[in-house]
Amino acid sequence: MITIQRITKVMRRQFSKASLRLRKYLGAPPERVCPACETSVVGFFRYGNSAEWGCIECGASPRERLMNFLIINNAIRIPKDGSILHMAPSEKSLARCFSLARDYTPADIDPTRYTAPGISRVDLMTLDEMERYDLFYASHVMEHVPEDMVVLRNIFRALKPGGEAWLLVPLWDKATEDGPPDMSPREREQRFGQWDHVRQYGPDFADRIRSAGFDLEEIDARSLDPHARHLHALGDHLFLARKPV
Repeated sequence: MITIQRITKVMRRQFSKASLRLRKYLGAPPERVCPACETSVVGFFRYGNSAEWGCIECGASPRERLMNFLIINNAIRIPKDGSILHMAPSEKSLARCFSLARDYTPADIDPTRYTAPGISRVDLMTLDEMERYDLFYASHVMEHVPEDMVVLRNIFRALKPGGEAWLLVPLWDKATEDGPPDMSPREREQRFGQWDHVRQYGPDFADRIRSAGFDLEEIDARSLDPHARHLHALGDHLFLARKPV
């Protein structure tokens, strides 16, 4: 669905990219670093409300850069001898990392949207695996699912004891707001930021995760070392859910 809001975001992104390319052409020093592609860059381009959203070289978002930074610094660990279910595998740097695991499954409810080889169709509403996965990863997926508590319980069941779910969602400072089923796409975009979002999460997303049975650790980019946060333009908030042993 094309809207004025979406057109404006795209135009500003293109202008920001062009400005950064011009700075690079004019010899501006590459004083920032993208941990997703490990490239020094002159800056990160604007998108939406984020002044430093994307890497000019690989396109990595603040949340993709955050995840790579945490992996590089061993704050979180990929189970290379285990099994990983990667939903909506659009973040290519993370797909490369996860694909080193013994059993890696990239998946989406609509696999035709992706070019990843071997991608499977998985509907999280009907996921019925039992203790198969060591890691479940979903970045900005949960705000699309019709019933998030059903999905959280399905994820819990699909993880092995001690397995982890790495969840990232768009956040605001207020309580989570679920949209009614008959909310129009235009109203969803106005209220939740995107036409196909069915809810807007707040910090109380943590309560929903715990109520599904998980132990929970949270890592907010704002809590990290300020120098590293600026150097890499890190953003977003990781909900690290762990199934008790």
